[in-house]
Amino acid sequence: MAASGSDLHVGLMSGTSLDGVDAALVDFSGDAIRLVASHHVSYGDPIRSAALALSAPGDDEIHRAAALANDLSRLYARAAGELLERAGVRRADVAAIGCHGQTVRHRPDSGYTVQLVNAALLAELSGLRVVADFRSRDLAAGGQGAPLVPAFHAAVFRSPDAHRAVVNIGGIANITDLPTTGRVRGFDTGPGNMLLDMWAGAHIGARFDRGGAWAASGKVESALLEALLADPYFAAPPPKSTGRERFNREWLDRHEVAKRRPEDVQAALAELTARSIADAARLHCPGIAEIYVCGGGARNGDVMARLTRLAAPARVATTAALGIDPEWVESMAFAWLARQAILGLPGNLADVTGARGPRILGAIYPA
Repeated sequence: MAASGSDLHVGLMSGTSLDGVDAALVDFSGDAIRLVASHHVSYGDPIRSAALALSAPGDDEIHRAAALANDLSRLYARAAGELLERAGVRRADVAAIGCHGQTVRHRPDSGYTVQLVNAALLAELSGLRVVADFRSRDLAAGGQGAPLVPAFHAAVFRSPDAHRAVVNIGGIANITDLPTTGRVRGFDTGPGNMLLDMWAGAHIGARFDRGGAWAASGKVESALLEALLADPYFAAPPPKSTGRERFNREWLDRHEVAKRRPEDVQAALAELTARSIADAARLHCPGIAEIYVCGGGARNGDVMARLTRLAAPARVATTAALGIDPEWVESMAFAWLARQAILGLPGNLADVTGARGPRILGAIYPA
């Protein structure tokens, strides 16, 4: 059982890229939030394939989802245990785990979202209090249930001196508008790494296009790019959120990509990610001077170069320039959300999700 006065929290994040679990140990005791330690545990092919299969309708879904939730929870417990061992921190000194779970369906239009985790099993295996199921309360209050990280972005990255935006490029990309004063807003801009990873896996036999080198070798066909950008999601006003249910292989195939050179399709997908972010910033977040990128996409030099070009005159950098490694921003956010829940404080921003107001997010499972 955690010490009652502890302000160390673990955040666990597994996103739509389906690459694995990011674990962060975060210290909230000082004036600045501090990342104490970080750790990544990759998914094996069975977990990755099972999660991908559950993103579309299929047979025996209830059993498959429950079994995957148990498998994931064992992996989450392992990630948390290895993180604490790496940091040299005792379980007794940790207040809680905040676990996002693995999204397999996100359907706010139908009033539900599904993130798989057996939080009771995770609490049992880890010996730690667990906070999970963060999105449901926001949905119940009329919101999208996503994105949730803008509240954390506002807490750690907002400046009274510069109008900033924080862009997380995971499987899906989202943007947080951080003006010097006034409302914080945010929404999903569209595909981030998800389509890029899928296309690379199908054509170069790699889980992702390292650094964007393959995309950089292709040529963006304007007709294909404009057809992709014609999807109504991009023009829809926020609040909005999306996922693999909309942007997937079937969606891409409708644009006759099989008739084009694979590297040119990859180039168009990279341009789509950067263009949709830049367009969203220009249209919905006017006046931004600085854009800071986090998530796996921050490592994609090709996407970063495209975004730098398209977002000018705004300056583009990663969140490392603000003192937080871009790899760990999302997992740190779920440590922060767990702390908010334990303290009885709201975790959502109604201007971001469209909920009727601020809500305390997450269900708490004692150790």
